Amino acid sequence: MSLASIILAAGEGTRMKSKLPKVLHRVAGKAMVEHVMDAAAKVGSDRTILVVGSGKSAVEAALSGREIFYAHQTERLGTGHAVSIALEALGDEAHVLILCGDTPLLSSMTLEALVQHHEKSGAGCTVLTAELESPYGYGRILRDSEGNVLGIVEEKDASAEEKCIKEINSGVYVVKRDTLLAEIPRITNDNAQGEYYLTDLIKLARESGERVGAYKTQDAAEISGVNSRVQLSECETLLRQRINKALMLEGVTMIDPSSVYVDADVVVGRDTVVYPGCIIEKGTVIGEDCEIGPNARLKHCHIGNGVTFKDSTGIESTVGDDSTVGPYAYLRPGSVLGQRVKVGDFVEIKNSNIGDDAKISHLTYVGDGDVGENVNLGCGVVFVNYDGKKKHRTVVENDAFVGCNVNLISPVTVGEGAYVAAGSTITKDVPSGSLAIARDKQKNIEGWVKRKNR
Repeated sequence: MSLASIILAAGEGTRMKSKLPKVLHRVAGKAMVEHVMDAAAKVGSDRTILVVGSGKSAVEAALSGREIFYAHQTERLGTGHAVSIALEALGDEAHVLILCGDTPLLSSMTLEALVQHHEKSGAGCTVLTAELESPYGYGRILRDSEGNVLGIVEEKDASAEEKCIKEINSGVYVVKRDTLLAEIPRITNDNAQGEYYLTDLIKLARESGERVGAYKTQDAAEISGVNSRVQLSECETLLRQRINKALMLEGVTMIDPSSVYVDADVVVGRDTVVYPGCIIEKGTVIGEDCEIGPNARLKHCHIGNGVTFKDSTGIESTVGDDSTVGPYAYLRPGSVLGQRVKVGDFVEIKNSNIGDDAKISHLTYVGDGDVGENVNLGCGVVFVNYDGKKKHRTVVENDAFVGCNVNLISPVTVGEGAYVAAGSTITKDVPSGSLAIARDKQKNIEGWVKRKNR
């Protein structure tokens, strides 16, 4: 069925004590509202209408690049009012999902079940519910003796008897477009808060002869909203557990899942082992048969098959199949490693291409370089890429050997198969097949120490 989504994201989140709009706080690497938007998209929502408040400009900037229709709620007069100002942005979709932008745990599977239940029942409106042992603060679901949904009563308007009801409103609905357009204008603010409650939609739809349905999720945690930093951390923990469990069920080994932090949408191949202390961030894809960690951080990286990456950091970099990185290496943005490359301890690589079978074993800086296949860079090699005004590139061609403690002053090229002697400072190109030595001839002054100490 054709489906649009209205996502309520105008809350200021005062309890977050933050300059950032509440829905932009991140959980598992994505803003809370992005989790909600992505879940809706997976169930076929063709149009997203985001109701924003005082943080409108920040939300639009953070979500630039996404196709979103915005509705600006300048006065916070309740959820019913928020939906009413979003109606102008509706297309010709037959049904509308109404969601809250601060519920990042809501899964597409639950939304799919809700939408299917709504479609099968033919209801004008279907609400997602859950049962809580401690339902304080939530609207309660009112049913008749036969279990039919009669309405929703908010905590502040509920009687003592109604407050004992454990089935609560999640704030998530699927509504027929025609029902929504007909009933939203009828909502009034005659309640304890003086607000336009979206929950009144249930009662009004019934009064108009519409069927009202409910779908109860078995995972009450999914509907958890975030109103404080404490709740944010609780959602982070639950979502991280969900992500790690899903990866392990797909064939990834985690030695200690509680110590591994994996962002949403990260991909990890089968038979990869992730050791404790790893942080794998948004945009990272890891192949099969890898060993990641311990204590590795990867952000926006593409890691091939059979890679070992331990005690190191990689940001916006690519590592080819069967390569090893670490311990204590740092791949900065723009680093591209070929296959079977060895990058050892205390090596830093930035904006450089490293050819297949190259070895950069330890204590070396490669910045703005192009290193060919089967190259050896010795301990303490430095690509001196910055002249104080501009950065320049260094090229080391295939099969070259650069000895320890060599400075390559870019722009410079070390030709194919060339050798550079240890301790040299190279300022001119080294022809292919040559040996370059750029250091003073050693001079020994005999008796100097004895004369110095007189």
